[in-house]
Amino acid sequence: MSVSERYRQAWESYWRNTSDAPGDAIWDADPSLSAALHLDLLAPHADPSLPIVDLGCGNGTQTRYLAARFARALGVDLSRAAVERARRADPAGTAEFRQLSLTDAAGVADLARRLGDANVYLRAVIHQSDAPDRRPVARAVARLLGRRGRGFVAELTAESRAVLAELAAGPGGPPPKLRRVLDHGLRPADAADKEVPEVLAEAGLEILAEGPTALAQTEQWPDGSRVELPARWFVVARA
Repeated sequence: MSVSERYRQAWESYWRNTSDAPGDAIWDADPSLSAALHLDLLAPHADPSLPIVDLGCGNGTQTRYLAARFARALGVDLSRAAVERARRADPAGTAEFRQLSLTDAAGVADLARRLGDANVYLRAVIHQSDAPDRRPVARAVARLLGRRGRGFVAELTAESRAVLAELAAGPGGPPPKLRRVLDHGLRPADAADKEVPEVLAEAGLEILAEGPTALAQTEQWPDGSRVELPARWFVVARA
């Protein structure tokens, strides 16, 4: 199967209309607020000598951080515009970037053959994927892990919808970064809380550890405090 043309075009349009400036995407938080915290949770389970694949890498901010901590880091994204931005932001070539739909089973299998067993970083991808694509995304994680890899998955919870609704209900309407997400037809926190562990299990993944967290955003509340969206994290392996 493949992602819908609507979904693909939504992401291409979003990234074409997002600048190269750090933090211009609402989720483009500094790695110290994102991947660094997540690696503390993944590290007890993962072999850093294996490659790590950042699925849904966007402009590659987190991928570049991961590249300094694993033998090899590859960022994968559906959007060609996102991959182009990621490459521009990494002129030293500290990481690799590739356009690939996670619903492309043949493409994912080819990547898995090329990499061998790999660790996976998946931040906030399942919750905003079209419903038919969530299980293929989870299967892509399982395929890339192989037997030795470990995955870190973080997904927004239903509670985050209320936070986003409050943010959008300000006197001026949604702030610019959130408005751009909504204007491009992207749907944050669209998956039910119980769906994420269900699709992981159906993909043949075992949850080794899990817990609540919050995903830092680059948007602010009127008082200047950082917007953080409720989420849940999982460390997974092939069952």
